[in-house]
Amino acid sequence: MADTQRRGRRIMMEQGELDAFLAEQRTCRVATVGGDGAPHIGALWFTWDGTALWLYSITRSKRWAQLRKDPRIAVVVDDGDAYDELRGAELTGRAEFVGEAPRTGEPCAELDAPEARFARKYFGMAAMPHDGRHAWLRLTPESIVSWDFRKIPG
Repeated sequence: MADTQRRGRRIMMEQGELDAFLAEQRTCRVATVGGDGAPHIGALWFTWDGTALWLYSITRSKRWAQLRKDPRIAVVVDDGDAYDELRGAELTGRAEFVGEAPRTGEPCAELDAPEARFARKYFGMAAMPHDGRHAWLRLTPESIVSWDFRKIPG
């Protein structure tokens, strides 16, 4: 067990590495909990601000309904094909709903920065296009576990 923990510390990402990794990745997998305790997992686009993960979700989704009843959430962002290329992060905590739902673009200062980052990252635009179907979830992680197998000595 102690060897596993030491190895885990050796391969975890430092904060700067984690920030860069989360900024460059495009898709995450989001796990929520249903009323019967069953997990539900789906892919989403996201943006990271160094403290919180901002998720842009369809408001009529199973995920949205489950989070309304139980805000516990786990998100995995990962990358790599070969074993020695694998890297990623798991962020867990509670989802918070931010802004109107669905989002139509009403002024919300708290969303100015995440929407600007998201619009640049996914649409190559300066302003966020609103479709009246999506809204924002914020995950300020209670726990982050990261790994970068590229750090394993060959």
